Amino acid sequence: MISRQLLQQRCTRHLLCALTLLEAAGTLALMFYALLWEAGNLVNLPDKRIGFYNFCLWNETARELQCLEYKHLEVMGISPPGVVLARVCVYTCLVFSIFYPIFLAHVMCADKREDWKVILIILIIQKIILSGGLGTFLFQTSQWIHPSDFTGGFLALVGTQALLLFQILTATMYLSWAKHTLLRQSHFTEEALPIEI
Repeated sequence: MISRQLLQQRCTRHLLCALTLLEAAGTLALMFYALLWEAGNLVNLPDKRIGFYNFCLWNETARELQCLEYKHLEVMGISPPGVVLARVCVYTCLVFSIFYPIFLAHVMCADKREDWKVILIILIIQKIILSGGLGTFLFQTSQWIHPSDFTGGFLALVGTQALLLFQILTATMYLSWAKHTLLRQSHFTEEALPIEI
């Protein structure tokens, strides 16, 4: 009976760990795609390119995309410090995503419940930073972006948000499962102790 429960506990632990690793790999892949492959462009159309490093609009007289500089953005009502803050937040999340799998692998090897609490905190910080950066950028540029304009970079960042949420849920499930397992194990050890007469 006990060996069956131990096998079930190990399988559950391995399943949650594998799910967390897959979610982390997916998050990293989506972040790389959005911020490196797409160069941070949320809109990449023939007549418009808007991203964390580009703000290009179609110029009718020149019949080409014209990329604007910071001084032009200020005239259009876009705050350059706001764009820089958004860029820093989003790319900081990428740095977290690069080093997170290494920390996750360490935690899986050590198998300490306290380390999983740190993982949960890191994921929540990542979610807040990415949401804040993306929200700040969209707030600054909302006059020039229509919902139908968004391309792959934006969709990848939205997918990253979803995967971060799933990782938070998985880490929470792991912590709940670990707490339940520890309580159950302490119950078994109390029953197994010899009774003194």
